[in-house]
Amino acid sequence: MRDLFDAGAGATRFADDAWLLRGFALDRAPALQVAIDAITVQAPFRHMETRRGLRMSVAMSNCGEVGWISDRRGYRYAPCDPLDGRPWPAMPPLFAQLAAEAARAAGFEGFAPDACLINCYQPDTRLSLHQDRDERDLDAPIVSVSLGLPATFVFGGPARGDRVQRVPLRHGDVVAWGGASRLFHHGVLPLADGVHPALGARRVNLTFRKAL
Repeated sequence: MRDLFDAGAGATRFADDAWLLRGFALDRAPALQVAIDAITVQAPFRHMETRRGLRMSVAMSNCGEVGWISDRRGYRYAPCDPLDGRPWPAMPPLFAQLAAEAARAAGFEGFAPDACLINCYQPDTRLSLHQDRDERDLDAPIVSVSLGLPATFVFGGPARGDRVQRVPLRHGDVVAWGGASRLFHHGVLPLADGVHPALGARRVNLTFRKAL
């Protein structure tokens, strides 16, 4: 029996309104990397704090009209980088076009993201189960692009304790979800050691959202 998430599977629905688009961004990966490097020169990767003052293991940056930030005041979107008070770098047209095309391929027409979270994972870093619920428009989908080292995406349900399934992600894969699954819990298991030929010992993830 073929693995549900086989590398040759193309578009795979793994939950209601949730799709894995295998290799969807692969041909654009080099251009995405160039754009990420330019963005993070202006807004460097940093480890934000949780509301309890804990350091997040995943480093992050943002681009777009607003960026997602976390500190002791809580989780929220802000138009300026708290490190220097300047607006976040503009979202490159390449990013917005890819996000819209991926959303369309998953059945979500008219997606126009205004925020892109850029997460950088090193080996052993992880992203705990959480919901994306800080956005004003919860009808818009989430589009997530994976670059670099492979990772295991975990996708659960509306309750944190719901059973999760594991979705293997590789360089160039895209996950898009919304509708019935929009507020489902999800995360990333600890990243395994490795070296990717283009990104080295790291994974970079682009998460597109309609925040405003």
